[in-house]
Amino acid sequence: MWQSFHMAEQYILTLSCPDKQGIVHAVSSYLFITGCNIVDSQQFGDPDSGLFFMRVHFSAEEPVTLEKLRASFSATGDAFHMDWRISSGDEKMRVLLLVSKFGHCLNDLLFRARSGALPVEIAGVVSNHRDFEELVGSYGVPFHHIPVTADTKAEAEAALLRIVDEESVDLVVLARYMQVLSDDLCKALAGRAINIHHSFLPSFKGAKPYHQAHARGVKLIGATAHYVTAALDEGPIIEQEVVRVSHGVTPQKLVALGRDVECQALARAVKWHAEHRVLLNGSRTVVFA
Repeated sequence: MWQSFHMAEQYILTLSCPDKQGIVHAVSSYLFITGCNIVDSQQFGDPDSGLFFMRVHFSAEEPVTLEKLRASFSATGDAFHMDWRISSGDEKMRVLLLVSKFGHCLNDLLFRARSGALPVEIAGVVSNHRDFEELVGSYGVPFHHIPVTADTKAEAEAALLRIVDEESVDLVVLARYMQVLSDDLCKALAGRAINIHHSFLPSFKGAKPYHQAHARGVKLIGATAHYVTAALDEGPIIEQEVVRVSHGVTPQKLVALGRDVECQALARAVKWHAEHRVLLNGSRTVVFA
């Protein structure tokens, strides 16, 4: 019995639909009839949006396959007007990292992926500078240098999209990529691009945000990982991290602490997305962490 479970293929079903009675029963009945075994199930009904969200991790053996599951679940999905997806639980997402001149998030994600702490495959790194070409090469990851100027922005974004298509990229991560993406690029990457942004109480925009925070005597600094949208730094939030600071902390120490929380928030957001734990709920997210 143990051997049978161990050899079974793993799958993830995620769905959202108008909330009504019978959804959980319909899903569990389908999986039972299909010969699947539920490993873990989480669900949430949002009274504000009237939507129901569900994530089911299940296993199955042959003759059940991913293609057969997707074909046979359509009837259940249609009956409840579901936006649904069934994915392989063993297949790693292919991730493309974007970076400029701050490499802490890049280095953190590369290490987590290499060590197995992050269930992704790094398909490549794109940068508008060459500062981290050697670092990326040490991980055996392809490095793509795409300079960006006001005159070449359109061509640079087209080159980026070509890499996304050619490398079958599932997720683009802006690991401190200091370029504003065009509306067209944001639409092309909708739901599959994550950005990390320093966020404070209060919020500081522009240059040297940590120095601004120090000047205002903040007691908390933090970072926000969110999906990329055309509205700059206002996409659906996936994860946030904060750290308390005292009056004796210098601007340099704030920068170091800020880098740590940025790495933590971004890594968790990427991990949860890669594990199909994040579902969009309008301008918000449901995260089955």
